[in-house]
Amino acid sequence: MLGFSSCKKEEGKGGRASIRGSVYANDYNASFTQLLNSYYAPEEDVYIIYGDNEFYDDKVETNPAGLFEFKNLRKGKYTIFVYSKDSTGTVPSGVTALSVDAEITEKEETVTLPDFIIVK
Repeated sequence: MLGFSSCKKEEGKGGRASIRGSVYANDYNASFTQLLNSYYAPEEDVYIIYGDNEFYDDKVETNPAGLFEFKNLRKGKYTIFVYSKDSTGTVPSGVTALSVDAEITEKEETVTLPDFIIVK
């Protein structure tokens, strides 16, 4: 019985599924009172957490069109996040994480996330 439970594959690399999405940026002035520009953000870091891990397990960078993809994933639960400036002034560091949970249920599934909208 113990041998069967130890063979369960956990979230992470080694599969044929993927999670993809895009990062959209709203670029404001220093006081966040005027929107200067909006665009799909190139070269933004996007992070993934496998299952219930406390720290990120992998990261990718968005392409020139603001798209990202985590490939070769197994079935399971994932958290994907990006960092954004805090326009509310309530976060001491000035930076906040925006996250979304995703679940892969099929071996060759592609999960497409809604756009992450960050503040620059």
